[in-house]
Amino acid sequence: MAHGAAMAALARLGALIEVIAQPLYTWLFGIATYGLYIVLWSAVNMAEKIVDLSLTQALQRIVPVESEEAAHGAVKFALLVTTIPAVLIAALVALSAPQIAGFVSAAPEDAAQLPEMIALFAWALPLWTFIEVATSAARARRAFGPEIRLRIFWEQCARLVFAVGFFFAGWTSTGLLLAHLLSLLLVAILAARLLGRYYDMRLMLRAPVPAPLRANVLVSGIALSPSAIARRTLNDLPPIILNLMLPGAQGATAAGLFGIARKVASVPLIVRQAFLYVLAPLSSAQAALDRARIAPIYAFSSRLSAALVLPLGGLLILLASDILSLFGPGADAALAALVILTLGRMVEAIVGPATPIVEMTGHRLLPFFNSLAGIAVWVVLAGMYAPERGAEGMAIAVSVGAVVIAVAAVVELKVSDGLQPFDLPFLRGLLTGGAGLAALALLGVVLEPLGAPARAVALLLAFVPLCWVTLRLGLDQDDRAALGAFARRTRLA
Repeated sequence: MAHGAAMAALARLGALIEVIAQPLYTWLFGIATYGLYIVLWSAVNMAEKIVDLSLTQALQRIVPVESEEAAHGAVKFALLVTTIPAVLIAALVALSAPQIAGFVSAAPEDAAQLPEMIALFAWALPLWTFIEVATSAARARRAFGPEIRLRIFWEQCARLVFAVGFFFAGWTSTGLLLAHLLSLLLVAILAARLLGRYYDMRLMLRAPVPAPLRANVLVSGIALSPSAIARRTLNDLPPIILNLMLPGAQGATAAGLFGIARKVASVPLIVRQAFLYVLAPLSSAQAALDRARIAPIYAFSSRLSAALVLPLGGLLILLASDILSLFGPGADAALAALVILTLGRMVEAIVGPATPIVEMTGHRLLPFFNSLAGIAVWVVLAGMYAPERGAEGMAIAVSVGAVVIAVAAVVELKVSDGLQPFDLPFLRGLLTGGAGLAALALLGVVLEPLGAPARAVALLLAFVPLCWVTLRLGLDQDDRAALGAFARRTRLA
């Protein structure tokens, strides 16, 4: 598990390219246009999560335990029943673009081209659906690093190149959308090649898909779909709601500010997502043999997250003003939202990756109830705070709702299977991570008189050795040895 998580984490570092690229997008296209782009991409993400019927997660449960022929048949079936409806929906949206545009808030310079922008971007749906299903099929083979590198690193690099090119070509309103669409097309081609590395394409074409296999794929996916949609709701519906709630450029700007805060606050998720990607297929395989074997990997991932995420999140909060200054005039209004979302991500990561274990070990209704509770909390808090406090109020609602989902999964694993990671080794990692956060905060205070640039550089330089210390002191000998070659090269073990 440590090897798979390390590969996934290294690949997830490609998300830093996205964080670096976002300031460039706001400088080139403006916060209002960037906010409109965030709204349309969030809508595509929401639609994809509905269309894919959570077959991306179902493949994690089915492929590891089925025969080769059945595994190939399951992947083929999943691709067909998700991509075809996505194409039909994209065509319908493209035809209805003028009517849909009437509901979307945009700056005056974007409003005239809004129907064309919606019709163009609708085709991101089938491309993204294919990428999601194809890369999840590779992940089901425990190929963690390659698929994340493809989706995060190469996608972001291509998008950045296309966006800069279209801006200098004069495409100021549609350039960012077209860049995103072309980057998805490139990644879809690469995803098809990735699929060919881990599956025999000839066998996939001729593999039968009998009724029991079809039923197994659909039932496994649809059972998980409500919870997946609910989690996606917390991620992608907030900027859409902000856009609909506020008129014109105000709605587009609010969505853009929330989008900026969400992107930057996603950095701590590098640690959590690495374990989420790895634990899903591993938990499925272990549950089929002995559920008790899940406990060590669950506890290990929680300890490691606690030791790393506190310093990482603390660094992000300490540098929040410096980071937002890179996004251009007006971006500093996202400061409170950024801090709140980062705190929420830190708590999610420290609570641990219980959600994929609940999903992969047969508890099909529990994730739905967890997500329903999180959504209910989000709706109440968003109604209370978002109308007056905009992106900041929405950040409060989203963070609390996400933490509710994570905590509920932890409680359920404890009750249903007696699994919980909060023991003395976990407390050791938590306290060490907290000490690392306190050391960074103290260093920031000491360096304040030197000015923002010197303070920021010093904090960045101190971060890596500080993480080494938190891992060395926060993990026991066995945990450090589990980090393998990395621990030996860095003298952690």
